[in-house]
Amino acid sequence: MAFIVNDVDISAAEPKELLFDKHVEYIANHGNDQNDFEYCMTEFLRMSGIYWGVTALDLMQQLEKLDRKSIVEFIKKCQCPTSGGVAACEGHDPHMLYTLSAVQILCIYDCLDQIDVAGVARYVASLQQPDGSFFGDKWGEVDTRFSFCAVAILTLINKLDVINVPKAVEFVMSCCNADGGFGSKPNAESHAGLIYCCVGFLSITNQLHRLDCEKLAWWLCERQLPSGGLNGRPEKLPDVCYSWWVLASLTIMGRLHWISSDKLKVFILSCQDTDTGGFSDRTGNLPDIFHTLFGLGALSLLGHDKLLKVNPTFCMPQYVLDKLKINTQIISV
Repeated sequence: MAFIVNDVDISAAEPKELLFDKHVEYIANHGNDQNDFEYCMTEFLRMSGIYWGVTALDLMQQLEKLDRKSIVEFIKKCQCPTSGGVAACEGHDPHMLYTLSAVQILCIYDCLDQIDVAGVARYVASLQQPDGSFFGDKWGEVDTRFSFCAVAILTLINKLDVINVPKAVEFVMSCCNADGGFGSKPNAESHAGLIYCCVGFLSITNQLHRLDCEKLAWWLCERQLPSGGLNGRPEKLPDVCYSWWVLASLTIMGRLHWISSDKLKVFILSCQDTDTGGFSDRTGNLPDIFHTLFGLGALSLLGHDKLLKVNPTFCMPQYVLDKLKINTQIISV
């Protein structure tokens, strides 16, 4: 074989059904104990943590389990009055990643008017560089994740015209590799998470025709291991979050049927914690809110009957995008 296969074993004792009620309880209680070690150590990504929880519960039609008012007030406190960007937590610098999470939450709650939307647009536009790329924040890191964040934010707030979209597309396509995949910047290794960002970017900007879908879809299909799980790169272990990154990319390209959905479902369901609820990265590990959303999101893409339909480009319930009248490009095969 060309590559080493790193995989996991799934025992017959692992759960075969979605532990719906346990997941609702796990998500609803997440972060309630502010003295908890995990809560204190994850302050730097608190805004994204709230997005993961809000979106997961909305997909489960249990959004009322969270305190909408306190969440919206928290977001308002995290917006920088000078730059317009949103931080992960009060006292932190604003960043593109957390600005997107904040906007996604507010769209789900249908209250974008609670923040300075013009300030958000100004912040995103200020981070675009002459080559079309985007910094993540004022400190200057360039990554295709931030290109996706930029167009996602601006589409959700209906301000896409404040950036140079053709230059942004040019930069993203400069990050395309010979294997059909994408990296974080030109000549960087292809990675399933970054492929999702670039495919999602092209979906939002109506540029999917620029992809070599046959080549890219095969690369993504090769991420499926004998256990049914998906990895992000050759030789890596499977991880529930790649169930989302890979499946969403294949869905946007109209090639979801190119992998074994049944085997992937078995892997995802095996990563549930039968005691506390929540999903872990892989079978037998401790759950977290990040993998819980992406496990549920992947099951939604696979058509699970207890979950609302998820939009593969934005990782938000489809009804929210319908309400905003946002249509993203999807290839039909």
